[in-house]
Amino acid sequence: MGKTLLQKVWDLHTVRTLPSGQTQIFIGLHLVHEVTSPQAFDALRKRGWKVARLDRTFATSDHIVPTRDRTRPFLDVMAEDMMAALERNCRDFGVPLAGLDDDRQGIVHVIGPELGLTQPGMTIACGDSHTSTHGAFGAVAFGIGTSQVRDVLASQCLALEPMKVRRIRVTGTLPRGVYAKDVILTIINRLGVGGGVGYAYEYAGDIVGRMSMDERMTICNMSIEGGARVGYVNPDQRTFEYMKGRPFAPSGEAFERAKTWWRSIASDPDARYDDDVEIRGEELTPVVTWGVNPGQSVSVTGRVPVANGSGGDGQAIADALAYMGLHGGEAIAGTRVDVAFIGSCTNSRLSDLREAARIVRGRRVAPHVKAFVVPGSASVKQAAEREGLDEIFRAAGFEWRSAGCSMCLGMNPDKLQGSQVCASSSNRNFKGRQGSPTGRTLLMSPAMVAAAAVTGAVTDVRELV
Repeated sequence: MGKTLLQKVWDLHTVRTLPSGQTQIFIGLHLVHEVTSPQAFDALRKRGWKVARLDRTFATSDHIVPTRDRTRPFLDVMAEDMMAALERNCRDFGVPLAGLDDDRQGIVHVIGPELGLTQPGMTIACGDSHTSTHGAFGAVAFGIGTSQVRDVLASQCLALEPMKVRRIRVTGTLPRGVYAKDVILTIINRLGVGGGVGYAYEYAGDIVGRMSMDERMTICNMSIEGGARVGYVNPDQRTFEYMKGRPFAPSGEAFERAKTWWRSIASDPDARYDDDVEIRGEELTPVVTWGVNPGQSVSVTGRVPVANGSGGDGQAIADALAYMGLHGGEAIAGTRVDVAFIGSCTNSRLSDLREAARIVRGRRVAPHVKAFVVPGSASVKQAAEREGLDEIFRAAGFEWRSAGCSMCLGMNPDKLQGSQVCASSSNRNFKGRQGSPTGRTLLMSPAMVAAAAVTGAVTDVRELV
């Protein structure tokens, strides 16, 4: 019986099986940022410990950094404290840091692949739930909490529960105007926000095989929103082409040897899965969330559900409708938006910006909409500017910002005000997620955000393509 990629990588990184039934796993790459690391470093400092593997640890600043004015000290005292703590801790412990003045700076899940730190067959941990992004390269990658950040810094190991594997095959061909973001929102809607608990998701099928690495990262990024701690795609020729020439990737003969090994860790043709799901690409449409979790979504041509009954799903729908200011039954298209945000670790890569720019070219942002674009890294920003994408966005009335997490989580100056409605290319639409306790978030693809920005309301992007 063949093995899945998860089983192969898990076995290769197993140190031992613990009495609890958990597995002690060696972590091949530990990515660090300013929000979940201060207490972890303090714990090491109090015990006189060192970072176990500096060669497998890399830090960046992303969550709290301002995207407009980066003058130090930051106006936000807490943000400045976090930034200063990261700089001090990396200096004291010798951890490599892509700081604000570094051309490598950016969102942790954007720069890991960009720099070639992320590689097939690795185990990757980071104090951020969207670490599953790196699974696009055939890595087993997962988010961890602050106490686990401490454990990895000190030992380069973690105790983890074994996972089952669900294969999700996306077959056929995607219709025009349907993107990777629509694929993953559809998967979460169909399987549920808790459907992946205890599972790793293996994404496969014709459509995934044809996807760019950027698109695969978008899908893997939101695995956690469906309850799966890990999401991955088997490495293939497209993976290897992306990896070649990256600063931290192998080079020369070492790269050719690495490719041979990377191919070997892909799931075997006769691998056994705990569950198998098929999503037919031809059936997909652009998707918009209407509620307060990523599973509460509907086709852009559809209607918001009506709450039937007072218990279970009915109550959850009723609560979400009340928070979002919806009655139920209305068409999602035409919903007025106040803010349009293109960015986040889900959709802030160069291909995302290109597609959004294609929609806004020659058009203007609606007068009542505040629209801005936040590239995922300094590298993406520079590449976009070389192509003139920043000029297209500025001409349309968008603000062009520096790299950071921005409004995805509102731990920086980019926040919703009051009960504003935001068309967002980010990954979470939880209550208060974008900085205002009453702010409302509609998740969609970058192209759909661009369409909403120029029309002032949720709009089927296929009408503008």
